[in-house]
Amino acid sequence: MKVKKLALAGVLVAMGVVCSAFYIPIGVAKAFPVQHFVNVIAAVVLGPVYGVGMAFATSLLRNVMGTGSLLAFPGSMCGALLSGLMYRYSKNIYGAVLGEIFGTGIVGAILAYPIAALFLSSTVAIYGFILPFLISTVVGSSLSLLLLITLKRSSVLFRLQHGEEI
Repeated sequence: MKVKKLALAGVLVAMGVVCSAFYIPIGVAKAFPVQHFVNVIAAVVLGPVYGVGMAFATSLLRNVMGTGSLLAFPGSMCGALLSGLMYRYSKNIYGAVLGEIFGTGIVGAILAYPIAALFLSSTVAIYGFILPFLISTVVGSSLSLLLLITLKRSSVLFRLQHGEEI
């Protein structure tokens, strides 16, 4: 089971990195909906630990490749953590989506402010991060919700969560 989880995590990180070329610049931030899509999928299928690890790995690789910014770390990791915890305790896909939106759009945006002020010489007010982060996470989380509902209806989600063959 751990090998299958690791393999799926690797595929999701790869998807996040490969799709990092597709972003929407909003002020200092880069709206990257694919990261939030991947976070919610990971939260529901793999859990919060894998989700946070994947968010960190994806953010690190994107920064090394020059397609991300330091703001990707707090946004993606907070969203992945809250998404995973919300799903773990509610067993509800909508809870995972709301966790991602709140974790990235509010908590991650607030934590991004000191990073931007210290490392990016940004003078944007703390509220300047909330809107771009919310836009990005609502788009990506909504897309993941559509996929997860489809997977649930076809019972593929159950099989993924329990390591069964698809």
